[in-house]
Amino acid sequence: MVWDVLLSYFALFLARIFDVTLGTLRMIMVVRGKRAWAAAAGFFEVLIYISALGWVMSSLNDPFKIVAYAAGFATGTFVGGVVEEKLAIGILTMQVIPGSRQDAEILTSVAREQGFGVTVLTGEGREGPRDVLMISLDRRAQRALVRLVDEVAPGSFLTALDTRSARGGVFAYRKGK
Repeated sequence: MVWDVLLSYFALFLARIFDVTLGTLRMIMVVRGKRAWAAAAGFFEVLIYISALGWVMSSLNDPFKIVAYAAGFATGTFVGGVVEEKLAIGILTMQVIPGSRQDAEILTSVAREQGFGVTVLTGEGREGPRDVLMISLDRRAQRALVRLVDEVAPGSFLTALDTRSARGGVFAYRKGK
């Protein structure tokens, strides 16, 4: 009897983890323009959500169910973020501003050798003209690019911008690098 009650709390907790994780992924898919995947995630998210909500609403006098529901929501928020980070869906544009023109030339050359598409622009900084490297890449390749920048041109200024879509160009990860 006690185990059945504890198991029901745990099941409610797990249900909320799954539905909130799906909700996180659904929103990311919408932002990334993957509407069909977002719709599928939304379908299952709502199925689980309505079931869990009905379960907890049927016994609002049980504070442990409410706690399990809330704890599942909080944990699902965390898990959704972790899953999204691991999936690394989408495209980024990294802006890299090396410390010197020489660092920019070396980094551009090495990055291109490793399959990254690099566009070099000239910007104006506090200390005069600076090269700005614009590199669009699959999010899965971000860590590799950051490691490369740290090795070749340590001290560079990096920013990562979400890119909704890209057409053409060179993407290292898509070439299997």
